[in-house]
Amino acid sequence: MNANAPYPLSRRQFLARTAAASAPIILGSPRILGQAAAPSRLKIGGFSKPFQKFSPDETADFVAEIGWEGIECPVRKAGQILPERVETDLPKMAEALKKRNLAIFTIATDIKNVSDPFVEKTLRVAASVGIKIYRLAHLQYDLSKPIPPQLDNIRGGLKELAALNDELGLCAAYENHSGASSVGAPLWDIYSIINGFDPRRYGFCFDLGHATIEGGLDWRVQFRLIQSFLAAIYVKDFVWQKTDGKWDAAWRPLGQGMIDPAFFNILARTAFNGPIIQHHEYPLGDKEEMKSAMRRDLRTLKSWMGANNGPPA
Repeated sequence: MNANAPYPLSRRQFLARTAAASAPIILGSPRILGQAAAPSRLKIGGFSKPFQKFSPDETADFVAEIGWEGIECPVRKAGQILPERVETDLPKMAEALKKRNLAIFTIATDIKNVSDPFVEKTLRVAASVGIKIYRLAHLQYDLSKPIPPQLDNIRGGLKELAALNDELGLCAAYENHSGASSVGAPLWDIYSIINGFDPRRYGFCFDLGHATIEGGLDWRVQFRLIQSFLAAIYVKDFVWQKTDGKWDAAWRPLGQGMIDPAFFNILARTAFNGPIIQHHEYPLGDKEEMKSAMRRDLRTLKSWMGANNGPPA
């Protein structure tokens, strides 16, 4: 302890500060309700799938005009970056964004296990340009077969990625999708798979829209269940719509649907410090209409988060 300090620390304060200083800042560390959120502002980005045909420079300019701080980039078959071109194209995208003080927060991949083509190349390049989170492929159950053995197979495939994740410092994260055969739709199934893994290396991209479709009012329970593995938040909105006698979820702009803004009050009481990513599944029109829609959704999202610094109209 510094005896010349103007306000000497008590032993309790000294121990608390020492512990805080020595604790690693890690992606996916447990985030408990009631624990204060990190003081830094959460970063907001967008999934570039709707404009994935843009060049790296066009993408970076477009993202800056919307007011995002980065993107989730599709690095997969028919994606913005093809896996076979990842060594040349992903660094170009990262550099174009960096020039504008933007970043690639996450990449969306087709990766299921280490046997997938281009998996090692994709992850090594991603790590080399500073990406920390990669989204795993969306999986489907075979509903003609028992579920538990399928969960075991999925867990085995994810476990195979552990060495690469550890070596490269990456987190493999799974997004919950709604759907009759979607793995992860109820969230407990994927939780049962990754529970026990290091949350720095395996996590969730929690999709509030899909969670609300599947869970209705119990998205709070789902969120609490997966909270210690939270890697990213995905935001999109929907309404139930009846067409030809059948009810389906129809995607809508943020604030025009059924997701509950109270989610962000709950999120603010956690230590989550990962990215929040806007997803857009509703019709967006041409480039200018798309930009306007995405900026409008960003203003809505920031208002829900309690911020007043949204982009201009």
